[in-house]
Amino acid sequence: MIAAVVWVGVKANTIKSALDSAAGLVPQLKQEIVASDAQSASSTVMQLREYTSSARQATEDPVWTLASVVPWIGPNMSAVSEVSRSADDVASLGLIPLVKVYESLNWDALVPSPSGADIEPLKIAAPSVASSAYAVRASSDRLERIDTTLLLPQVAGPLNQAIDELKQASSALSSAADAASIAPAMLGAEGPKNYLLVIQNNAEARASGGIPGALAVLTLEDGRLSLGAQSSASDVGTFTPSFPVDLQQQQIYSTRLGKYMQDVNLTPDFPTAAGTAQAMWEKKTGQRVDGVISIDPVALSYILQATGPVAINGPELAVVKSAGLPNELTGSNVVQTLLSDVYAKIQQPKLQDAYFSGVAKEIFSALSKGKGEGKALVAGITRGAEEGRILLWSATADQQSVLSKYSISGSVSGPSVSPAQFGVYFNDGTGAKMDYYVKRTVQLIKECPADGYEQTTVRVTSTNTAPRDAATSLPAYVTGGGAFGVPPGTVQTNIVVYGPVQATVESAKVDGQRTPFAPYIHASRPVGVVSQQLTPGESRSVDLTFGKIVQHTEPNLVVTPTVQPVKDVILPNENATCGDR
Repeated sequence: MIAAVVWVGVKANTIKSALDSAAGLVPQLKQEIVASDAQSASSTVMQLREYTSSARQATEDPVWTLASVVPWIGPNMSAVSEVSRSADDVASLGLIPLVKVYESLNWDALVPSPSGADIEPLKIAAPSVASSAYAVRASSDRLERIDTTLLLPQVAGPLNQAIDELKQASSALSSAADAASIAPAMLGAEGPKNYLLVIQNNAEARASGGIPGALAVLTLEDGRLSLGAQSSASDVGTFTPSFPVDLQQQQIYSTRLGKYMQDVNLTPDFPTAAGTAQAMWEKKTGQRVDGVISIDPVALSYILQATGPVAINGPELAVVKSAGLPNELTGSNVVQTLLSDVYAKIQQPKLQDAYFSGVAKEIFSALSKGKGEGKALVAGITRGAEEGRILLWSATADQQSVLSKYSISGSVSGPSVSPAQFGVYFNDGTGAKMDYYVKRTVQLIKECPADGYEQTTVRVTSTNTAPRDAATSLPAYVTGGGAFGVPPGTVQTNIVVYGPVQATVESAKVDGQRTPFAPYIHASRPVGVVSQQLTPGESRSVDLTFGKIVQHTEPNLVVTPTVQPVKDVILPNENATCGDR
């Protein structure tokens, strides 16, 4: 008996040492992957596998297995066995295949170029990435099924840490597997794909970012990118009768959603906006596009940081060159140029449209020529997508089903929406370009529970930073000139706030005083709308309180991407002081 106890102790030390050594290699492996050092990463993974294999073999020892059924200590030993098996499965079935295909991927070769991006390695890698994702997900699920209430703290602590790390790894790998499964076809590997490119103008807010301005058809074929027909939202015209939109959204946002291209994204639900935009484009031009891509000038700045400056010298820009706008656009000047300077220096809307179209042509021409470093470009596009500045919709159902899992889909319902998600969206009511001057912060305040339910207040603070003499110092095209009943220099905004599914919107306040609001329902989510006007220099806070919240997870927040950095808009959550109850 004593010998068996000693033997188990020896095995326990072996397992602990092996798992500690394997864990110690993980940061090194991450650094090697980030540095694209595939050879070193492969070597590190093989060392890691040696350690996990050693730990697994130790747990399969007959004495260890027998001791695992002993009351009290048995569950702890079984948990250690599961951790060891999972670690070895992750190494052998997850990491080793993944690193092997990673070696074959050349990020620069995936960047569009005149000869086309090399998509074949991505197609070849897709099954291995999917297999790796499955192995890690299975290991994560297996560990989550362990009852930690029976475990010693020395075992439960590392187990919970392993579960958290595997969840993160599983999420990342599942995303990679999904991307690898649809990216080749969407990049034109199976035939050319045409996408309607919509550049949203954040100077005039719409729920998903800004009013659609410049439009173009973006064609992808075997990784080659080309920009086809260019137009503007105003050129698409008015549709009577309007395109049908579901009744819930029509009640909130009116039939304008289906009447004007400029208003398709009054709704924050991008699949709705994109599907309508596709139908409008087909009705206007006869061309049915395969999807819709939306991007804003801030995201363009991220792309220009990767490609470097682009010269503005197209023949179609000759008329506006004399306006004194920059001869080249960079990541530093493109936002101010497109959202402010162009209106100050070019008065005619048609020439403004020409400038926007010319800029889009030059930027995507740089992309089509493979200008810029691959990883930097991927990083810029990823950042834009994470901030909601790049949105993507596919008309192919299977592809859209995958996209709907992620925030890049811009959906207000479905798998991409977390259980306790709030959404704050802004729609311009000025009919002008004054949102360039509005600074906002948004914060969630968790109130004291009521009647057994969670309560949360969404606080939106807005400031009109336009100059005091904006009515006369800014162009009428920027202020609106009072054409829609809003005094020049004043900004009118419809603030639209979504709560979690099945909750209710209880009340609204402006600067602490109760105010009327319009309550709606969209996709089983409560919606509250408050209209607000701000004169130059004026600041106000709008609070919308949601109750009957059944979700007990930590709430999160999605907001309309504006000219401001998202990190400056979304403030940390705050908890009310509730006291003993």
